[in-house]
Amino acid sequence: MTLPLTSPRRIFLTGAVAAGVLAAGLASPLSTARADDATAAVEPGVITVSAEGVTAIAPDMAVISLTVLREAETAREALDANNAAMNEVLNAMKEEGIAERDLQTGGFSIQPRWVYPDSNTTPREAPSIVGYQVQNTLTVRVRDLDRLGAILDTSVSLGVNQGGNIVFTNDDQEAIRDQARVDAIARARAKAEQMTGALGVGLGRITQISENQRSGEPVPMMRAEMVAMAPKGADAVPVASGESEYRVTVSVTWEIDQ
Repeated sequence: MTLPLTSPRRIFLTGAVAAGVLAAGLASPLSTARADDATAAVEPGVITVSAEGVTAIAPDMAVISLTVLREAETAREALDANNAAMNEVLNAMKEEGIAERDLQTGGFSIQPRWVYPDSNTTPREAPSIVGYQVQNTLTVRVRDLDRLGAILDTSVSLGVNQGGNIVFTNDDQEAIRDQARVDAIARARAKAEQMTGALGVGLGRITQISENQRSGEPVPMMRAEMVAMAPKGADAVPVASGESEYRVTVSVTWEIDQ
């Protein structure tokens, strides 16, 4: 009996393919495990450090609020009296060298003054309006701090009877924050180098950096009551500007070089 010549060849090819599939199936889990081990071995650890930089500097500008409050029987009378007083204040500020851009109305209101009868009366009476109150607030940026006390004194002499809160600040705050930022980064690196040095490892490349900045809110140096009690005819209201603090916090992540 004669067999076809192609049969053995077909059997041989079929066996080779099966062997290849079997070999691939046996090798696949081992190869994957080795690849995972290699990946894990080269993946570095990281260290994250946060630090704060602070820049303390004398302020070069003050922001004050000056309020004129007037009362009268009618709203028209109260408004006229308030307008006259505020115009005098505005003119005085300009004479003191305050630029137009540094003068801004910060608030304005007209309020009725109510009287509430005794609730025990019978029949019960309704509340009534006995007058009106007009309030106008001027926000002033004073760039010459040497004139600040005199400006406050002048404003009180001209009829300012509320406000007077002072906030000391700086004109170019970004340049000051830049100094605080450099300080914060230097502190973060020094801290990271100290920690890794203690562990006997080094710092690798930076993978992440973030920032949070804030300025210390200056405490108002003079309240309305203090302005109102300034002695009449005094040369200037005494003020102390102190220092303002600007703070920047950075968080830096390094790879660990080991």
